Amino acid sequence: MPKIKVVLADDHPIVLMGVSELIERDERYEIVGQAQTSTELIEQLQRLRPDIVVTDYSMPGDETYGDGVKLIEYLIRHFPEVKILVLTMLTNNLILSRLYDLGVGGIILKNGDLNQIPLALGALAKGDKWHSKAGQGAASVVERSDAVQARIASLSVKEFEVLRRFASGMNVRDIAHSLNRSVKTVSSQKVSAMRKLDVENDHALLTFCISMNLI
Repeated sequence: MPKIKVVLADDHPIVLMGVSELIERDERYEIVGQAQTSTELIEQLQRLRPDIVVTDYSMPGDETYGDGVKLIEYLIRHFPEVKILVLTMLTNNLILSRLYDLGVGGIILKNGDLNQIPLALGALAKGDKWHSKAGQGAASVVERSDAVQARIASLSVKEFEVLRRFASGMNVRDIAHSLNRSVKTVSSQKVSAMRKLDVENDHALLTFCISMNLI
């Protein structure tokens, strides 16, 4: 029986190594390629045509295909036959729901139980969806009050993408370039997000993003 071909993508070599070791324990799967940028990932998908791609949600520094929702949309549009398993630190239900709506096969939280990855691959290989088991990784997620959760949930997908890039150290002009939006639009989205999160300045916004694990 032919093995299921998998391509891995993450900008952290240690993560690639750890995930690779987990997958290779199961003889059903063969890792045919690894990538550390969105461009490398697309090139490998075009050349190797795997069955499944396991990709990080956030791989900053690659302007060709972007990352986050932009990258996932590109993968689904251009490689509809490839099942997608997303690895992420994000716990925002808005973003996670958006990914499932786009068509990803499953999501694994990096601060959860990574031993779920082979199980998730099995589900995707059968054409099923995979949802991380509730509560796993909860101990490492910052506790949030209902009020704070409500503020985070009020963010739009576009506002969240702006915040994530801001928290990674990008300024408004760089964010606008990476998202192919105008500086005015990005600035408005950042201000709107700050208003929803009830923060008054950039320092407070950065502190909030880090403490709430929004990066």
